[in-house]
Amino acid sequence: MSSQGLRLMAVHAHPDDESSKGAATMAKYVREGAEVLVATMTGGERGDILNPAMDRPEVKANMAEIRRKEMDRAREILGVRQEFMGFMDSGLPQGDPKPPLPEGCFAVTPVEIAAKPLVKLVREFRPHVILTYDENGGYPHPDHVMTHTVAAEAFDKAGDPDAYADAGEPWQPLKMYYFVTFHQEKFVALHEEMLARDIESPYVKIFEERQERMRKRAEQGLKDWEITTKVDAADYFEIRDQALLAHATQIDPAGSWFACPIDVQRVAWPTEDYHLARSLVDTELPEDDLFTGVRESVTL
Repeated sequence: MSSQGLRLMAVHAHPDDESSKGAATMAKYVREGAEVLVATMTGGERGDILNPAMDRPEVKANMAEIRRKEMDRAREILGVRQEFMGFMDSGLPQGDPKPPLPEGCFAVTPVEIAAKPLVKLVREFRPHVILTYDENGGYPHPDHVMTHTVAAEAFDKAGDPDAYADAGEPWQPLKMYYFVTFHQEKFVALHEEMLARDIESPYVKIFEERQERMRKRAEQGLKDWEITTKVDAADYFEIRDQALLAHATQIDPAGSWFACPIDVQRVAWPTEDYHLARSLVDTELPEDDLFTGVRESVTL
């Protein structure tokens, strides 16, 4: 299927998020002719080094520069465009009680200031579809929660000529989706396929950890999002993994990201999954294409 003339924007918090959520989908649409742009809200400067091989003093001393270089490599692999929005990583506060967030970081920036460069980018790029996190950030990192807030603000205000009047000519995106990347049904399918092939499964521990997270979410009144849209992206899982590995400070090649063989994934769960949060076009659920209802309205 050709996607010529269609434009997709993915709004993420840090470098590496674009490769762990929706990367195969982006690679697929790029290779079908769509324009795809990743907006990265922060530079990931306060991220931990999660790959033991990269845990060296000189890496820690140059995290900002290194993470930008990693992002550039991942962008090349995926075939997308990418822009940094210029905000400072907030870090993930630890402890009880948690310490205050650093002064001037992304998560404490007033929404109208934090959203302005994204609104400007939306008006310049003119995406038909925006991808981002749900209102809880997918997980409760303050930058992920703030990324949802600014992405929703941009979706709502980029088409309003009275809002952000000095940020370019108005443009109204047509659909906004939330990533539904890590969910029980997918993990169960992968687990069962691995057992059927007599492959040791890493998902027992994941199930235990997820049960605890689900308990906490239930206590907070949070819910799992319905999957409305499944994009068959199995042919692009290898590209996704190559992009992930480009983020060498964040991804351990021997870690859990790669515990499930790609051929198992292609059989057991060949899609990347989304929740349609907002739509200004007619569409019928469930969908198998982020541009359902959009293709018909776009004139090449």
